[in-house]
Amino acid sequence: MSANWNSLFADVGMPASALNGTAIRITGNDPVLPTRFALAETAASVLAAVGGMAAILWQSRGGASQRIDVDVQRTAAALNSFRYHRIVGGMDPAESFAARDNGSTAIYKTRDGRFFHTHGSFNPDDMVSALGVTDQTPAKIAAAVIQRNGLELEDEMAERGFCGAMIRSAQQWGEHPHGQALADSPLVEIIKIGDSPIEPLPPIALTAKAKTRPLSDIRVMDLTRVLAGPTCARTMAEHGADVLRISSAGVPTFDFFDMDTGHGKRSAYLDLKKREEHAILSELLSGADIFSEGYRPGVMDRLGFGPDACHATRPGIVCVSINCYGYRGPFASRPGWEQLGQSVSGMAFEEGAPDAPRLVPAAACDYTTGYLAAFGALVALHRRATEGGSYHVRVSLARTGMWYLDQDRVGADVVLPGELTREKARPWTVETQTPWGRMAHLAPVVQMSQTPPRWRLPSPKTGADVPQWLPAA
Repeated sequence: MSANWNSLFADVGMPASALNGTAIRITGNDPVLPTRFALAETAASVLAAVGGMAAILWQSRGGASQRIDVDVQRTAAALNSFRYHRIVGGMDPAESFAARDNGSTAIYKTRDGRFFHTHGSFNPDDMVSALGVTDQTPAKIAAAVIQRNGLELEDEMAERGFCGAMIRSAQQWGEHPHGQALADSPLVEIIKIGDSPIEPLPPIALTAKAKTRPLSDIRVMDLTRVLAGPTCARTMAEHGADVLRISSAGVPTFDFFDMDTGHGKRSAYLDLKKREEHAILSELLSGADIFSEGYRPGVMDRLGFGPDACHATRPGIVCVSINCYGYRGPFASRPGWEQLGQSVSGMAFEEGAPDAPRLVPAAACDYTTGYLAAFGALVALHRRATEGGSYHVRVSLARTGMWYLDQDRVGADVVLPGELTREKARPWTVETQTPWGRMAHLAPVVQMSQTPPRWRLPSPKTGADVPQWLPAA
């Protein structure tokens, strides 16, 4: 089957007729990247669905129907968005990040002939040390992994709290209890978690239409890191939402990725272990519309900000949860990243070969899952505006990987292109003055005739802002 925005609408019960005259056009075809997976076309269908929902919300505020265009080539670049930003005349963030990894995140062969994807996460030294490696090099990591059986290593790393996953084929994953649990889960799960009054979006005064956008006055709390969660909030920011990213000075992150996903946001520090700062987050929540988090199941509940608690504090809230393995099944509590979503689902197995698995040439699970989360959040906002209620939107990287495997492939007779270089992506690049200096980066992919997506604010440095909402427009 081939992905399209109509099927995404249908899956969440949104009739295409709700577009009410808005036209959606996707131009271009795969392959754009050197892979048989239809990565760009599939992601373009999600971005088209996001644009469609933004247009529906815009019309509900009194705006006119419009034309939406999504270019497949631009979408392909956006699936590697972090590779294209740089400081003009200064550092190349991609080079500094690559030097840090030194083989801690890679695929290695195991003793039983399987393959295992190690992932250094935020603590590569500890992970590598757990493998028994000192004086880290890729060769030493490979020598350590090949002494272990794949499944035993996977279970041990999970028990010790480290990231890593054994490479599986799509068939092997489909036979695994967790793969079966995910197969029974919707791609975008939207659950009503409580009743509350209908909240229509405020109408747009005729004199203010030029300044107002689909998500103007919508407040988004972003408690996520690298890359899917931040992409969800960044996507809503490009449609006008007030996005406040909340993190803690003691929680690690990567400036390299924050620079890519921070467009349109403000960033503040709060330590939820401190009573007074926990109270500040509760106060912010009471004025929020969307609460987006990227932690494993149960973490937000323990902190007092699970979906039920959020509904009690702010009836009408839309909670968004984004993780690697989903919300039911034996892997649900395991930490994970983009690469592991590809590894377990079968994408890496197919992309390479049984004796040489490799990742697809894009962070497809990460960015696409972020777009799917934003789509679900906008659908939930529409439900709140028409039916009332609080909602919980759930997506996961591994489930997105399974969805990619469901799509058609580029034909074997088609010659695959080379890398999509910065030079090729230059027409879609803009420059913005940021705290790091002038940054060249990709502009939003979706084009809309009435409400062109854009980021009003540059990427901030983490914790640079005051934890408060902007005044309503």
